[in-house]
Amino acid sequence: MARTPQDVTDAELEILQLLWDKGSTSVRQLAEFLYDGSVTAARVASVQTLLARLESKECVERDRSGSVQLFRAIIHRDELIGRRLQEIAEQLCEGSVTPLLTHLVQGDRLSADERQALRSLIDQLDADDGSDSRRSSKRS
Repeated sequence: MARTPQDVTDAELEILQLLWDKGSTSVRQLAEFLYDGSVTAARVASVQTLLARLESKECVERDRSGSVQLFRAIIHRDELIGRRLQEIAEQLCEGSVTPLLTHLVQGDRLSADERQALRSLIDQLDADDGSDSRRSSKRS
């Protein structure tokens, strides 16, 4: 099955996770993080290739203004999570995210704090829906 243009590989995801955690980072620094300080020219080249792919997918951008080029993630973690979950929903659940959410929420996977945060989110979404429907009925 062909990848969508914006999909990222596991290796590219490792780079993105470092950029999300560390912020703007050079190729060499990324190689040091990935390979526990054991940096070789081949490893730096591999990181450079992954960054070039991520740049072409508009997931990272390069700052060429300094003596050392720095890379930073321009895709947010939440956006990538949303893309991946939607892709799974399309593949496995005919586009519905309800089975995914049900599976994630059932069982003992969520702590009490996480369940409360989820309840609060649903309450907020319900409140937002109510204000949207009131606005649209006023326009009619």
